[in-house]
Amino acid sequence: MLSLTAGQMEVQIVAIVVAVACALVGVFLVLRQMAMMSDAITHSILPGIVVAFFLVQDLSSPFLIIAAAATGVLTVSLVELLNRTRLVREDAAIGIVFPALFSIGVILIARFAGGIHLDLDVVLLGEIAFVPFNRTTLFGVDLGPTALVMMTIILIINLLFITLFYKELKLATFDAGLAAALGFSPALIHYGLMSLVSVTAVGAFDAVGAILVVALIVGPPVTSYLLTDRLWVMLALSAGIGVLIAVSGYWMARGLDASIAGSMATMTGVIFMVAYLLAPGRGLIALAFRRRRQRWEFAGTMLAIHLLNHEGLPSAEQENRVDHLQEHLNWDSDFAERAVRHAERHQTVVRQNRHLYLTEKGRQRAREAIVR
Repeated sequence: MLSLTAGQMEVQIVAIVVAVACALVGVFLVLRQMAMMSDAITHSILPGIVVAFFLVQDLSSPFLIIAAAATGVLTVSLVELLNRTRLVREDAAIGIVFPALFSIGVILIARFAGGIHLDLDVVLLGEIAFVPFNRTTLFGVDLGPTALVMMTIILIINLLFITLFYKELKLATFDAGLAAALGFSPALIHYGLMSLVSVTAVGAFDAVGAILVVALIVGPPVTSYLLTDRLWVMLALSAGIGVLIAVSGYWMARGLDASIAGSMATMTGVIFMVAYLLAPGRGLIALAFRRRRQRWEFAGTMLAIHLLNHEGLPSAEQENRVDHLQEHLNWDSDFAERAVRHAERHQTVVRQNRHLYLTEKGRQRAREAIVR
């Protein structure tokens, strides 16, 4: 019998492998603005799993993965078929297709499989704490939890697919028209990726449930997108964030004695919010500082242009006074004073007896702004 420590280690390893596998394929869904498709696929594969189980009567059969992947591709095909009619938008097509397919699976479970392991709680929430008890043996050798074996194989497939077709995926993701012109088949790449997403989703289905699969496919890629513009860096960051979610979510669940899948989904949101606020280039705080800096830079440029236009003219005596700025530039006195102080700090303006004079740096800045 497994010791508690060994079981805990296996749960964490399974969670990490699931998170990395989901995060890698999720990057391309996010970049293609198809994040909603992950939700559609993870739910719509249910009838494929149920029908395959009815045929083979074995929950561990690989035919369940094949049937689920086929159902995922069917979902994508139906969505695109509706979208191409231009009668409904893509989000509306997704909203039609996946509830219909998911409902079919729910009805089949409720009607014909109510007394077996295929229950709705497992489908939606999963229970990763139980994965150490369902093990795979080969020639008498214990290979570990079945979920770990399956997800490791799927992760290797994902890595091989992304490595072998990296250029094609990159080209088809950012410029499908150019990919077609160069002789690639964007449609083939698209359906290959969707098949990979379907296989990944069904592999993680039993262990973590549909809700966490969606969170892991979308959360790490979206978070990494806030941190970088380079695709390979985004893939690496997404995988790393997936690992962080799996580990921190597990320990959060252990500390609170709560659902492991629920805690991991919560940490997905927490980590995203941290990046959303603190990301160096795109975070809310960085954007707020940038807008504030741009506001004062624009005010400084307007002030420099105003002073240059009146420099050396008889009107300069009146126009270049601090108290006249609010009348000429429509600034209130407080904003005008702060704009002048900002310009003084940047050595574009000097103040003498309430009059303002441009420095050489200020004249150059004004001339460059006028030329632009």
